[in-house]
Amino acid sequence: MAGGLFLLTAIAEILGCYLPWMWLKGKAGAWVLLPAAASLALFVWLLSLHPAAAGRVYAAYGGVYVATALAWLWVVDGIRPTAWDVAGAGIALAGMAIIVAADRS
Repeated sequence: MAGGLFLLTAIAEILGCYLPWMWLKGKAGAWVLLPAAASLALFVWLLSLHPAAAGRVYAAYGGVYVATALAWLWVVDGIRPTAWDVAGAGIALAGMAIIVAADRS
């Protein structure tokens, strides 16, 4: 469940930033700013659903964001991540796993 929630959160954030980027680059009309704002509002709401302390959620979420952004690069932008990209995402996800799995008792 937490992994899926992190993934949805990352997609909402990336979409909320990607659409204005498209507009600024002249690749989309200003109308994309409305779904971008809705996507960023969804992102914030999804972050609030995570059960851990906010700072810990943001730190753990970062690893999933990095991996999701690289998947976006490949799927949406058509650019295949390099071995360095994959290694960096793996390290970020390992850091996330340490944060999430740590004994807090």
